[in-house]
Amino acid sequence: MDFLLPDFTPAYPEIFLLFMICVIMLADLFAGKKIQLLSFYLSLFALAGCSLITYGIYDTEIHRTFSGMFVGDEMSNMLKLMIYPTVAAVFVYSRSYLSLRGLLRGEFFSLALFATLGMMVMVSASHLITLYLGLELLSLSLYAMVALQRESAVATEAAIKFFVLGALASGFLLYGMSMLYGATGTLHITELVQSMQQGIADRDIFIIGLVFIVAGLGFKLCAVPFHMWVPDIYEGAPTAITLFIGSAPKLAAFGFVMRLLVEGLGELSADWQGMLIILSVASMTVGNFVAIAQQNIKRMLAYSTISHIGFVLLGFIAVGENGYSSAMFYIIAYVLMTLGAFGIIMLLSREGFEADKITDFKGLNQRNPWLAFMMLIIMFSMAGVPPMIGFYAKLAVFQAVLEAGYVWLVVVAVILAVIGAFYYLRIVKFMYFDVTEDVQPVSFKPDVRILVSANGLAIILLGMFPQALMGLSLSAIQHSM
Repeated sequence: MDFLLPDFTPAYPEIFLLFMICVIMLADLFAGKKIQLLSFYLSLFALAGCSLITYGIYDTEIHRTFSGMFVGDEMSNMLKLMIYPTVAAVFVYSRSYLSLRGLLRGEFFSLALFATLGMMVMVSASHLITLYLGLELLSLSLYAMVALQRESAVATEAAIKFFVLGALASGFLLYGMSMLYGATGTLHITELVQSMQQGIADRDIFIIGLVFIVAGLGFKLCAVPFHMWVPDIYEGAPTAITLFIGSAPKLAAFGFVMRLLVEGLGELSADWQGMLIILSVASMTVGNFVAIAQQNIKRMLAYSTISHIGFVLLGFIAVGENGYSSAMFYIIAYVLMTLGAFGIIMLLSREGFEADKITDFKGLNQRNPWLAFMMLIIMFSMAGVPPMIGFYAKLAVFQAVLEAGYVWLVVVAVILAVIGAFYYLRIVKFMYFDVTEDVQPVSFKPDVRILVSANGLAIILLGMFPQALMGLSLSAIQHSM
């Protein structure tokens, strides 16, 4: 019997990244503190290499390999090309913050890149086992990253909560997947669809499995009522880790939902639509109302994340290319805004001081007008004020839901979006209209200034000219379904 080697081409970026992680761990072992920034620069090089490889193999055709367990298509490639710069931006934003706290070590970069590898596997998975492996590689890396600040009791507590609740959600997902396997006898996502279409599968078992899968996905997406871990983790983890958790993994989570619900369980869309409507409305309601009461800005942004996930779910509820592409656009917009918001929080932090209170933003315009303006752009975008990208992202999902006939849902979402604008505009009020006793100037490196400026510029330009990104999102969905 001849053994045929699989086509490794779709997995070249993953192979390269795994090789570079090994190089970074060895370099950190032998160089140690002698070359403190070696791991930082090697990590950026690894992400740049992955970007070039992914761009080189970018194709609108669908390529399956490893017995159909791994797929290279336009959606996976586009999401990867969004994940790389997001992780690189996290590294640049975090460098000074981590250095002042003694966390600028190889462990941080190795774990972050292992998490990135898990995200890449998630968005390219075409098999339930591959999906789960990617998810667990991401999750285990995140648990360790939250606990990286060993001497902090708050961070350790947050890591334990994250681990216990994450294990519970993984159990939900595994149980749901086992039900799907019991109903169809296959773990291949494409074959799940065929089983439903041919009437081979037992629909009742499918529905039970679907309930467990949506519950597991709800946790990973931090949707209400599976959101209880988010505020504690965001507040307890070092801000650099919070930024990582709140940005790139959301892109992977979008890919995960697309693979599992849309590709694998698209025939049951009428059933999971109802579940997602409940999750969406609950997330927008709880996220926006509870965020108003928060005094800690990291907790406020945690509830903001929950509300944004509610808006993202609206795209999936619309069920169709427009809905999925608008959800993809929204998740990219959310990641851009999150990068800027947490990046500025880290810039205001200094040794022995965490700028995690909302009152820490008082009088920021007096201390650094440029930084205050960047935060103004981000807050306006999160609130959905035109012409920022956040406005168009909300508009796109509202249009998709309207086309699907859910007028009442759009009305509810618009009302909740208006309510949510309050706590974003409160930050602007503190920055521009309140006086602070802290007159210490905010200083940072030139590369961070360039990154924050690019971040703010992208939020404005993509809001004013969203057609290119929306076209790419629509193309990625069309060529991957």
